[in-house]
Amino acid sequence: MITIGYDIGSSSVKAALFDASVGTCVASAYSPEEEMSISTPVPGWAEQDPEMWWQHLKNATKKMFSGTNVDKSSIKAIGISYQMHGLVAVDKELNVLRPAIIWCDSRAVETGNRIFMKLGAKECLSFLLNSPGNFTASKLKWVKDNEPKLFEKIYKIMLPGDYIAMRMTGDVQTTIPGLSEGIFWDFRNNGISDLLLNQLGIPKTMLPELTPTFSDQGTLLKSVADELELPHGLHISYRAGDQPNNAFSLNVLNPGEVAATAGTSGVIYGVTDQLRYDPESMVNSFAHVNYEEGNIRIGVLLCINGTGILNSWLKKNIADPGTEYDRMNKIASEIPAGSEGLLVYPFGNGAERVLKNKNIGARIQNLNFNIHNKGHLFRAAQEGIAFSLKYGMDIMKKTGIEAEVIRAGNTNMFLSDLFSKTMATLTGAVIELFNTDGSQGAARGAAMGIGFYRSTEEAFEGLKMIRRIEPEAELESQINESYETWRKNLEQIISNL
Repeated sequence: MITIGYDIGSSSVKAALFDASVGTCVASAYSPEEEMSISTPVPGWAEQDPEMWWQHLKNATKKMFSGTNVDKSSIKAIGISYQMHGLVAVDKELNVLRPAIIWCDSRAVETGNRIFMKLGAKECLSFLLNSPGNFTASKLKWVKDNEPKLFEKIYKIMLPGDYIAMRMTGDVQTTIPGLSEGIFWDFRNNGISDLLLNQLGIPKTMLPELTPTFSDQGTLLKSVADELELPHGLHISYRAGDQPNNAFSLNVLNPGEVAATAGTSGVIYGVTDQLRYDPESMVNSFAHVNYEEGNIRIGVLLCINGTGILNSWLKKNIADPGTEYDRMNKIASEIPAGSEGLLVYPFGNGAERVLKNKNIGARIQNLNFNIHNKGHLFRAAQEGIAFSLKYGMDIMKKTGIEAEVIRAGNTNMFLSDLFSKTMATLTGAVIELFNTDGSQGAARGAAMGIGFYRSTEEAFEGLKMIRRIEPEAELESQINESYETWRKNLEQIISNL
């Protein structure tokens, strides 16, 4: 039995064919070859055209089947993972009204701050587990305040994955975890937050209908099946935001388990069974994929917007033409730990929650023209990414999340031994890398959603650890010393703003 998983990112759309019978990936592909464009009509804004996601989904689907001899009649379900916190607005004909305001867009920071002040810290944190911050609810309020004529035309708002599901089935739906990531969910009353909607002046009817994360979420339209060259009658049976889905793909479902990603953004995601929150909302708490009444599972999420995007920027603008990431990693590994004093701060991709929604920009410190070369910059960047994640992980401890083992897919920044060893040494955690990614996780979720797997134990039998990275004692002193200098400088930068 075969399922398809789609991962709708801001850099690319990935697709995977997954043989649920043996728990392995049959084929995968992504589109485009280079990163998708992000429009920034105003500094701090970040928008994408949802039609672009759809076109790249079609391209990735075609590429995925190229060179395979899979019997398409054996495909039984589709799962969707997607970039979190975005806002897609459609009219009554389900036409998109404006470009999607995506996760790294900073325009609604002050809007969220005003909502937080009006509702009060106790109400926001006790009921919503977060400040409205720069999340979907605040983005919608920004549209209401700044684009009132367009707002009047809105029939439904959706997250990016909800939009893709709507394109496939014609049904407008979302999940409890989806509503929680938009800061629409009241955890104390286990329902949509009337308190928030009343404050925003948003009708409840503007939100999609609820569907369980693992469930029959609609059947592929005949026209769409023909467009994608897929069997008629396929069901969507799973959807989740990219970080909860990444945790799911790594079998991180129980209290105390921790997952990580380091793609465009970097995330540490830990699971708890308590309604815990960070009083300053520098890390955030959302319903996990297996959250339900009577089975509290909260994902505490630390996000650093600028991680892999920093490495990508260096590749495009600093590395010699034609240099690939593995060559950059090799060059960086020839530089001693600590990069001989060079420090990089990877905060160049919008306002950072971990910095209290401040946008300080990326920074390079202590550059010495007589000592440092591009290898130092490559290494200092990877160390700076690890430092930023460590900085956030110390904040996560307030919510009871302490990582002894971090699970991640063997992909993106974790392909770098330098980065993985730096992270393990800096945090003191063992890092375990597995043969999975977001699209495979979505495909595995689809198999669970149609009941093919009878338990999570059965679902993850095919998940295999590829590498295990232990902290390295010989690096510890230099890495920790460099981190402390980095941290103190960061706090000075913040205090000067």
